[in-house]
Parts: sequence; C-alpha cells; structure tokens
Amino acid sequence: MTQAQPITTEQQLRDTIAKPENEHLEFKEAQRSFDDDKLLEYCAALANECSGNLVLGVTDKQLRQIVGINCFRSLNKIKRKILNELRFRVDVYEILVSEKRVLTFFCPPRPPGTPRQYRGRYLMRSGESLVSMTPEVLQRVFAEGVLDFSQTICEGAAIHTDLASEAIIEFR
Repeated sequence: MTQAQPITTEQQLRDTIAKPENEHLEFKEAQRSFDDDKLLEYCAALANECSGNLVLGVTDKQLRQIVGINCFRSLNKIKRKILNELRFRVDVYEILVSEKRVLTFFCPPRPPGTPRQYRGRYLMRSGESLVSMTPEVLQRVFAEGVLDFSQTICEGAAIHTDLASEAIIEFR
C-alpha cells in the first residue's frame, strides 16, 4: 500500500483539492469549529490506513472550495492534545490561501502489527467513511507483528548436517 505525503504548500493543496476523498484523504469544511473527538478519530483511522491527510477549511463536496477555518488557533495546543490522547505525533500544517486559513493534519502510518485506537475504538476508512475495524482486519493487523520463523536464519546450522535432504527436496 502506498503511503500518503504531507500537504504543506498552497500548490500541493490546490493539486489535492481535485482528487476524490478516499482511505488516505478527507476534506472537512469546519469553518467555525471542528469537534476534537472527530479530529482524533480521523487521525487514528488515517494512521491505520498506512498514512493520510485530513484537510480542514475546504468543502468536502466536489467542486471543492477553500473556505478557511477559525478553529484550532493554537497549533501547539492541538498537536499536544493529539500526542497526549493518541500517543503518536501528527504533523499539522497551516496554509494561507488568499487570507483563508487551511489546516492539514498528516497522520503517519501505524507500526506493523499495532493498530491505532481512540477511546478503545480501532477505526479505519471505508472509501470516504469512518468505520470501526472489522475482526478480520484487526486479526490481519495483529498478525503482522508475529514473527515468521521460516524467514529467520538459524545461526550455526549447516545445510548438509542439520537438514534432511528429503525435507529440502520437498520444500523446493
């Protein structure tokens, strides 16, 4: 799965606006306010999708418009809240476009075998939607952290003395 890249400049923002929302990209108008819990849920879900961007201050329906936002005036405060609540860092970028303030939240990929959660909920994206991870998805994520012994090197083992030739033939 390809990782998303942070949106840090006006040109990157303008290039991204034409793209459809998906598992790695979410737009929210959020002109006057945006719920802290929703912000944290989206950050956890985007991290679970191998990274992504949440863009606040842009309408979420096509043809998108940059409308700007007034919420999250203190970037340091919201960064600290995200880190304290989610236990991972999300990069926040402020982009001014014709005096309209847009915030982009770049959520890094989760570590292998470790799904991100918020308040006990493991979230993911399904197209444009925010949903709970299914048991099958959680099982796959947790399995990423299990060591596959067939990929490890057995130090000190010799092919002719420690492995049966029949086993080698069968493996091939």
